[in-house]
Amino acid sequence: MGQAEQTHPLYASDRDIVDRLLAAQEPAEADLVDAARLLNRYQGFPGASDLQEDLSKVLRLWGLDRETLQTRTKAIWEAGYRPAPAAADAVGSGFDTTDQETS
Repeated sequence: MGQAEQTHPLYASDRDIVDRLLAAQEPAEADLVDAARLLNRYQGFPGASDLQEDLSKVLRLWGLDRETLQTRTKAIWEAGYRPAPAAADAVGSGFDTTDQETS
């Protein structure tokens, strides 16, 4: 008997990202970073085969292989790229208050 596929806890949000990537004809830096991140997350994962297949399709649509994607995303990060924080991350302990004036 074969082992059943596992469900990744981030599957639902990752599915939305992969759907967005499939629709991107010209990938932006954030698209390339997301694709690389998700390829790494699901590499060797015993499940989410539809996501893994769609990520491979994304690379084919963009005319990239994994090595080229990794090279490009490494250059993006080295050039100072940082993802924009989600609105929920803009407050609380991660919020930078160093630019606020004091009275």
